[in-house]
Amino acid sequence: MEKLIRFLSSYKASIVLLLIYAIGLATATFIEKWMGAQAAKMLVYYSPLFLFLQFLLVMNFILILFSRNFIQRKKWAMVVIHCALVVILLGALTTFLFGKEGQVHIREGEKTDQMVMHTSKGVKTEILPFVLELKDFRLIRYPGSQSPSSYESDLLVHVDGEVREEKVFMNNVLDVKGYRFFQASYDQDEMGTILSVNRDVAGRTVTYAGYLMLVAGFILIFFMPDSRFRKLQQRLKEVRKGALVTIFVLTAVYSYSQEMPDGLIDDAVQHNRIPTEHAARFGKLPVQFRGRTMPMNTFSSEILRKVHKEQTFGDLNSDQFLLGILAMPQMWMQVPFIVLSDKEVSRRYNLPEEYVPYYHLFDQQGNYRLLPQLQEIYHKPADKRMFSEKELVKLDERVSILYQLLNHTLFGIYPDPKDPSHTWYAPGDDLSAFSETDSLFIIRSFEQYLEEVRQALGNGDWSKADQALDVIASYQLANDKASLIHPKKLEAEFRYNKMDLFNRVKTGYFICGGLLLVIALMQLLREKRWKSYVAMALTVGIMLLFLCHMFGMGMRWYISGYAPWSNSYETMVYVSWATVLAGFIFGRKSTLTRALATLFGGVILFVAALNWMDPQINTLVPVLKSPWLMFHVAVIVAAYGFFGISFLLGITNLSIMAFTKDSPRLSSRIQELSIINNMSLLVGVVLMTTGTFLGAVWANESWGRYWGWDPKETWALITVVVYSMVTHLHLVKKWNNLWLFNLLSVFAFASVLMTFLGVNYFLSGMHSYGQADGVSSVFLYIGIAFAVLGILGIISYMKSEKGDRETGRLERKS
Repeated sequence: MEKLIRFLSSYKASIVLLLIYAIGLATATFIEKWMGAQAAKMLVYYSPLFLFLQFLLVMNFILILFSRNFIQRKKWAMVVIHCALVVILLGALTTFLFGKEGQVHIREGEKTDQMVMHTSKGVKTEILPFVLELKDFRLIRYPGSQSPSSYESDLLVHVDGEVREEKVFMNNVLDVKGYRFFQASYDQDEMGTILSVNRDVAGRTVTYAGYLMLVAGFILIFFMPDSRFRKLQQRLKEVRKGALVTIFVLTAVYSYSQEMPDGLIDDAVQHNRIPTEHAARFGKLPVQFRGRTMPMNTFSSEILRKVHKEQTFGDLNSDQFLLGILAMPQMWMQVPFIVLSDKEVSRRYNLPEEYVPYYHLFDQQGNYRLLPQLQEIYHKPADKRMFSEKELVKLDERVSILYQLLNHTLFGIYPDPKDPSHTWYAPGDDLSAFSETDSLFIIRSFEQYLEEVRQALGNGDWSKADQALDVIASYQLANDKASLIHPKKLEAEFRYNKMDLFNRVKTGYFICGGLLLVIALMQLLREKRWKSYVAMALTVGIMLLFLCHMFGMGMRWYISGYAPWSNSYETMVYVSWATVLAGFIFGRKSTLTRALATLFGGVILFVAALNWMDPQINTLVPVLKSPWLMFHVAVIVAAYGFFGISFLLGITNLSIMAFTKDSPRLSSRIQELSIINNMSLLVGVVLMTTGTFLGAVWANESWGRYWGWDPKETWALITVVVYSMVTHLHLVKKWNNLWLFNLLSVFAFASVLMTFLGVNYFLSGMHSYGQADGVSSVFLYIGIAFAVLGILGIISYMKSEKGDRETGRLERKS
């Protein structure tokens, strides 16, 4: 028993228990995919063994507090953090034992006092100490679309002899006698509401108290004089005093080039190209699409990316491309621009490889050649379709887009002033909602405009085409009764599209970061003042790029009206920004750190620009229309930037160990970079943990539960646990060496990649709104990269005399 207590009060036990905990959590997420959420909860999350594991963690935290004399030694940061973790786990236990979750279903005009609860023992019904009556349910959609913007329930609450009028909608909670009601769903006929119910006053209070204690502990980490972060700062100063600022690093910067296949743009297309000046006027025309009012330029950019997978068609921009198709459909039907990436589909239908013209997809009788097989495919479940079948479905989607374009039914440019849903109509739509005069005007004005475009292509006079476009724009302004046209925002969005800031910043990051890296390598040979001046100039350039990066994010925020990190593309842009910011924070006196952070920021922007990322500004699903989105995502994604810095520094140190001879200079550099690595990890862990618990608060305010073991939130917790293990390695004597620390700081980044991308691709859950499609090839490259890093780890281990050589300690024992 004494040995068990001694082990439980050790840091080795902490790391071992956390490792088992992380493995258990990861296993549960895959059990959920294969067997369902209920099976994952029964086999792992709520199993006696898993609860016992959490009990052991609590005991470990408490025993360490006393065995290490943290209170007597006044290690207040550690005391508060360990106590906070205990309180959070106790809060979770309180919720598990005493909390209640259920649903209330009410139809309009009806009353109920029953809450239905689904438990492991079956369905239970609980009588509420009050009565709910549904006066009205409303599903509010984005203008001109079927996408829900919000759903709201007007309730009468009969309680204690009184009747209260209340409203419940997403992120707006109703509290009655300890019960909390959240808008969860609704009936298909939109005459009834489904409210989720939660009663967990004690558990929520204890857990929130734990969250506040944890934040307080994190603050103490950075400001207490004897905290580990402050000690690392002091060690860094000591190391730098006795070292030359020289370093050797093996790195590769990959660039890519895209070539348009030859022969795509024939003489006819070039001869009939729309002048850029008029195309720009066309690009500024407001259009309604997917619930948003946007400039035509945004719409045309999305269409071009969907059907051609590029941002330009040869030297034609998206507005020239779209207007060309609308004005000269017969010509464009013969141009091969529809992307086709599967050779099997090409062979089966005798189609050109890579790009297909529209007319090739129809036979001489006008029948759609793909239809017979598509009918078979659509009868199969999506997960049972083969790769070629999925590619055929994607081809069909592109054809459908062009079909709607050619029939003038895809884009809404004519607002109906009498429509309560503020729908805008396309010229080819059913216009029966309009008066006969207006419907004739709509059809004739658009056809007149296209005719003037064709005439102008022949005679070069674009004044009449400009006038015809102005007529349409005047009609829009006169009939926009909902005030959906915001000229300043539309102009800002048009400029945002044309500036293409993130792609320009990406190129700048590669150039400046690469040159700064070269300067760092040159400083290895000899210190020269001019090299310092060049490094300073490059740093100023990086700072200007960083400000442009931030300006682009600000423009996107202004245009959309919400914080620009709600989907995969926006999050990648934000991670890149956070990575460069982390480089500035930890690279003030380390040129290498700054260079690596800048290059990595460019790599992340490069990934964001790949075809499977959607840069389109979209409407938010109702649950994301919450202020908690801004705080939760901003904090948790910022952590990725600091983890990315540690990832690069770990690779750098392993490379030095593997490919250079041992020397005092290089040993000093390894220690310096390892200390920066450690400090970056500490900041990342603080941000990741804080962001995860902010997400829990958001979940509690939106769904009535602060933790539901959704795969996304579970993997966020796994990431916290993984990096907590890495930052505690120095506390175990046998594991306190720089090779192991740097190796694990590299491989820990796999948990970040799994949390950010892998969950959406391999698993499922409530966070599917942020997923990115078509990333299978990316995971192949990630696997190859980590295999190479594994080889690097082996070489560096062997070079370090089979791991026995220690280039230094992360921290001196106190």
